[in-house]
Amino acid sequence: MSVLVNQRCFQHPAREAAVRCPECRRFYCRECATEHQGRMICAACLARLAERATVAGKFARTRWTLLAVGGLLLAWLIFFYAGMALARLPSEFHGGLR
Repeated sequence: MSVLVNQRCFQHPAREAAVRCPECRRFYCRECATEHQGRMICAACLARLAERATVAGKFARTRWTLLAVGGLLLAWLIFFYAGMALARLPSEFHGGLR
């Protein structure tokens, strides 16, 4: 905490710094910092983290959709070729009902 003793806010030079942002490593007053997931972070870094989370969320949704479609296609192919293999078996293979 001794690091904060003579520090000033990055946004408000007249104010005393209360926290150091763990992302950008700058000092901020109480007004400029906010708590996020148990740590104090500046508004600019919080906005960047939110933007990354949004982009990652969109990619994750697309990825899961592609995986689901791929899984359904794979299951269809397996059942299709298994059915084709069973259809090619001669009727005598099963004892042939007459």
